[in-house]
Amino acid sequence: MVQANPVSQTGKLKSGVKAPVQETLLTPRFYTTDFDKVAQMDLSADDKELRAVIQELKADYNRHHFIRDEEFKQSWEHIDGQTRLAFIDFLERSCTSEFSGFLLFKELTRRLKNKSPLLSEAFEYLARDEARHAGFINKAMADFNLSLDLGYLTKNRTYTFFPPEWIIYTVYLSEKIGYWRYIIMFRHLEKRPDYQYYPLFRYFENWCQDENRHGDFFKALLRSQPQLWDNWKARLWARFFLVTVFATHTLTVLERANFYKSLGIDARQYNIQVIEETNKTSARAFPVILDTQHPAFMSAMERCSNFNLQLKLLDIKYSNRPAIFSVFKFFHKLPLMIGVTWYMLRLFIIKPIDTEATRQQVH
Repeated sequence: MVQANPVSQTGKLKSGVKAPVQETLLTPRFYTTDFDKVAQMDLSADDKELRAVIQELKADYNRHHFIRDEEFKQSWEHIDGQTRLAFIDFLERSCTSEFSGFLLFKELTRRLKNKSPLLSEAFEYLARDEARHAGFINKAMADFNLSLDLGYLTKNRTYTFFPPEWIIYTVYLSEKIGYWRYIIMFRHLEKRPDYQYYPLFRYFENWCQDENRHGDFFKALLRSQPQLWDNWKARLWARFFLVTVFATHTLTVLERANFYKSLGIDARQYNIQVIEETNKTSARAFPVILDTQHPAFMSAMERCSNFNLQLKLLDIKYSNRPAIFSVFKFFHKLPLMIGVTWYMLRLFIIKPIDTEATRQQVH
């Protein structure tokens, strides 16, 4: 297996403000959508559950959770070297992802206020949580003499348009995979406190319940739209988004194995556990889930990761070469990109598990 690269040095926009990482397929993305189409959604098919989840969001169980205690008030210079760089990279990705959610949900709140008050209220609670998360992480970065300029990100990041259906699929999965990422890490560090080198990790148990409730809201929203689960197209889209989200997770985790090693976590086993748990959870919402126990499943995921790590090495190799070498770089990368595409296709064609047939058995 190709080894993950060390995290590169952190650049700065100005003193104390970290320059955003270059946008790639693996960096957290900023989204926009068709707001009018969202406003026209008929929610009656799952109105009762939607209202119940919104009441859960309204209760705001974590309103007193994100308060920095005395343990934060110390120097963190002893966290240095690759551990420091890997942790800052984790903080930046997490903060950017949370802030991306905040921007989308805040805009949905504003656009739906007079057209779909119930959804507007829900997205207001979601935006509240995401802003709280992003702010808390950004304060953690400040302990390392860095922060993100969130206003700069708002104005300068590329916004990707997704139709509402894609937003529902992807945000549901991102919230549920976020829950499993946080809770698995928390439970590991609870057993191995010697690896808990920064107090942020102690907040993950309650924190991940926000992710869980957000996912429950998108699950209810998805089930309120029969066209998102009750036809052959929906089954194909569910498989597609499961494959792409799990592949992205695999590439991201194995590319950053140094971070997980600093926590005493085996990145490969962690990735497998997160994917399997998220896949099982997705049976509550999606018409099909993936057969993660298929003999070819995880090996195909890891082959995609190996190709991705080789692509990263080529980027480094050609980073200081004259522009004319871009042609050589492209042809060196082409077979690797074809390899990733091929194994993604193999993952997609593995026969899925029909969850609608066994829905009464899913709890």
